[in-house]
Amino acid sequence: MNRMFKRYLYFFLGVIINSFGVAFITKSALGTSQISSVPYVLSLKFPALSFGAFTFIMNMGFILLQVIILKKDFHPIQFLQVGANIIFSLVIDLGMAVLGFFQPETLAARLVSLLAGCVVLAFGICVEVAPNILFVPGEGLVNAISSKSGMKFGTAKICFDVTLIVVAGLLSFIFFGRLNGVGLGTVISALAVGKIVNVLNRHLKFFRKIPR
Repeated sequence: MNRMFKRYLYFFLGVIINSFGVAFITKSALGTSQISSVPYVLSLKFPALSFGAFTFIMNMGFILLQVIILKKDFHPIQFLQVGANIIFSLVIDLGMAVLGFFQPETLAARLVSLLAGCVVLAFGICVEVAPNILFVPGEGLVNAISSKSGMKFGTAKICFDVTLIVVAGLLSFIFFGRLNGVGLGTVISALAVGKIVNVLNRHLKFFRKIPR
């Protein structure tokens, strides 16, 4: 029981770290991460609902799609994704509020914020994945698509991320007539975070000590 508790603790800790990583990337004003691109654009157009609120709604949709795709193969334990979604969404808003003072103006400062966000997000992903206990909603949907279509997980993940970026870009042009909330930072984070995860897993022994 103690080992299981620690696994869940590390998973949710990783989710919290991820939220702050997304906030740092978003504050760079170069575009948010690919998984957050659609809710961020929606929050810019409809400010009555926060970035975190739109994130929660989108991820609940991802969980529902998993249930529809997997049917009886959707394991009840994965409903804990709802809890992860609540925490992730709340902490995104918390992170954006805490970083409210941070308004990088020069390109160099924005790139530093973007890089910091990518590293924080990658670190959070390493912590979240290490216990091997739950999916976050986006990855859960990718896994469902992969398992039912026969597509490799990595290939499905790329298609999923590209789809989110394209949808966010289209919404941005429809709402604002230009790219807003999606940009160079979105592309950089999509390309860089996975590579940083590999580097961290290779060189930090901490992740191998997390119970699984």
